[in-house]
Amino acid sequence: MKAIARDTYGSTEALELREVDEPEISDDEVLVGVSAAGVGREVWHLMTGLPYPVRLAGYGLRAPKEPVIGSDVAGVVQAVGNGVSRFQAGDEVFGIATGSYAEYARASEKKLASKPENLTFDQAAVIAISGLTALQGLRDHGRVEPGQEVLVIGASGGVGTFAVQIAKAFGARVTGVCGATKAEMVRSIGSDHVLDYTREDFAEFAGGERRYDVILDIGGNSSLSHLRHALASRGILVIVGGENGGRWLGGTDRQLRALALSPFVSQKLGTFISSENHEDMIALKELIESGKVTPVVDRAYPLAESPKAIRYLLEGHARGKVVITV
Repeated sequence: MKAIARDTYGSTEALELREVDEPEISDDEVLVGVSAAGVGREVWHLMTGLPYPVRLAGYGLRAPKEPVIGSDVAGVVQAVGNGVSRFQAGDEVFGIATGSYAEYARASEKKLASKPENLTFDQAAVIAISGLTALQGLRDHGRVEPGQEVLVIGASGGVGTFAVQIAKAFGARVTGVCGATKAEMVRSIGSDHVLDYTREDFAEFAGGERRYDVILDIGGNSSLSHLRHALASRGILVIVGGENGGRWLGGTDRQLRALALSPFVSQKLGTFISSENHEDMIALKELIESGKVTPVVDRAYPLAESPKAIRYLLEGHARGKVVITV
């Protein structure tokens, strides 16, 4: 089968289109015929092996254990392991796989759900990782309630576009922070207010009088003190990511400081690692089929142009998600 693979950690220059063996599945796995695969920051982390704790997490210390890259997936079930009971050949699914930038990928049954009926495969391929992060960040950690003020920093990205819509579905008033060229898109998916981070300070919005009940900071660079200044006295800050922490911390320094400070202040400050589970994928599917959430897809690239798609994302051009079609 054709796949995008590499032998070493590195930039997109290390990626190449190859003929590789079709993956073999275990008893609890599903073989998916890939129709489309999502492009996210997680692809960059696994491609480069950075920050270094990624390698310690079992992906390979000196070289990647899995040559084929890609995680987000949507496609059609080709075969199932002996222990799989939720799917059969021919089912249309989405979720998280191992090596989704390929014609076939293997996935745990627990990391797949039936494809929403109202979506294309391209749209379904971008749901799982970004959607789970947004859902769990707002529901489980932000504990968003109707009528609350929610600030989404990084509202135009993959996680952010899901977060804006999910927060609105939960009945919140949403302020999205993004660049000027993406403001109209963020407004179109339901954000009540949109702030251009190059010209406006979210902590000073509305004369500095507005304080947010929940702040979801997705890969932002604001200091912890600045975030706290915009947060209500008993508000909740959820830091999803950050990309400026070097090869070891990888942006997690703010998260660590937030966790250390949280017990000593009235605000709840924290972070989390999303859980990859089909129950929450089903919850996302229900939100999508009800019309409350629609995946935002910027553009699609063919499999052979996967390196170009990753570079497009890393350069900050994407409005929402980027897709690889197979």
